Amino acid sequence: MIQLIAIDMDGTLLNPAHEITPRVRNAIAAARAKGIRVVLATGRPFSGAHRYLRELGIDGEDDYCICFNGTVMQTVGDGTVIAEFSLGFDDYLDCEQLARGLGVHFQAIDGHGIYTANADISPYTVLDAYLSHAPLRYRTVAEMDRALRFRKLMMIDAPETLDAIIPQLPASLTERYGVLKSAPFFLEIFHKDAGKGPMLQQLAGRLGLAPEQIMAIGDHENDLTMLAYAGASVAMGNAIPAVKAAARFETASNQEDGVALAIERFAL
Repeated sequence: MIQLIAIDMDGTLLNPAHEITPRVRNAIAAARAKGIRVVLATGRPFSGAHRYLRELGIDGEDDYCICFNGTVMQTVGDGTVIAEFSLGFDDYLDCEQLARGLGVHFQAIDGHGIYTANADISPYTVLDAYLSHAPLRYRTVAEMDRALRFRKLMMIDAPETLDAIIPQLPASLTERYGVLKSAPFFLEIFHKDAGKGPMLQQLAGRLGLAPEQIMAIGDHENDLTMLAYAGASVAMGNAIPAVKAAARFETASNQEDGVALAIERFAL
């Protein structure tokens, strides 16, 4: 029996207008009324998820949110950080230099905002700041505080630009870090031990749940580890091929209440 549902946000929970549809909202409410925990697992910081958590009534001190693609897990009610994986300033320097050499835009994200050293700030950085409700700060490398710790680093650019540079990434990058695309225009770099799957496993241990009691729903590369961990893995109809291949089940797209259909089928 499903006891916890982990749901990705963008491309999964949210429709293309970044809204939770009434049917999805009602299905989540019905699951929670049965005592099933619902956890949002997102690439966004908590500030970018808070509005939707509040809309869903997931706002207690015993509710959890997995943020920054699994580099942070925190309680929703009081914001207590339960687990965190971060990167240091040397990581920032190495990745910023690599991005500059490849000719792509770059940003670093800590718990307080987004930093970019690109004077021609990418429109995708502006989009990320808007969706995440995170302050955006232009700082040259020399102006950055060396004591900062980062939840993730990102190369951001037009999809065709990112796709062109990915084959040029050195093997040392993926040896040192977790590296994945969370959207066509976002290439994320984070602590090697982090991820939605590892963080979901930590939460399951905290709650005394087995993988077969967990359902995970996602659409993109950053969801693969949590789909691999959950006993009931569900790909959205709009998911990338790798996610559809990895998941046990497939539901409708985020334009067609896919999350609601999955919850109604497997949890209610």
